[in-house]
Amino acid sequence: MTNLKKLSIIVFSGDFDKLTAAFTLATGAAAVGYEVNLFFTFWGLDAIKQKQGRAFIGKDWLTKLFGFMMGGTRVAPVSRLNFFGASGNIFRSLMKKNNVATLEELIDAAKVLGINMYACEMAMHILGLEKKDFIQEVKDVLGVATFLELSEGGRTLFI
Repeated sequence: MTNLKKLSIIVFSGDFDKLTAAFTLATGAAAVGYEVNLFFTFWGLDAIKQKQGRAFIGKDWLTKLFGFMMGGTRVAPVSRLNFFGASGNIFRSLMKKNNVATLEELIDAAKVLGINMYACEMAMHILGLEKKDFIQEVKDVLGVATFLELSEGGRTLFI
């Protein structure tokens, strides 16, 4: 029996605060020696898109519209009290003022720490996305069964 410490996080939300929580937990765990797996599905896929900002990404007009509306981490809404889209910038300002890593800095840290990032195959099909649409640090495109195998023996969180 090994003493491997493992944390797997299912990143379902594209909300600024929830993405910040997921990346804070992931980078903190990786920094103290955990194997960390992030599985991005549905709106969470927005955090790992290569094109950040509003872009028509997808296979048909409807999926391209979703891709445009999602817009990446720069315009990610806050789950509550979004203040017409200004809350993300307000939080970034507060984070910097209080010397706390911003969402973008946490994502960069996740890359440096070698956190395993995976994209959900089913959600990609629904949203008309391909592996080339994501940052190069995305290790693979997985189905649920494969993610469950990777997660076995550790803790799994859903954010």
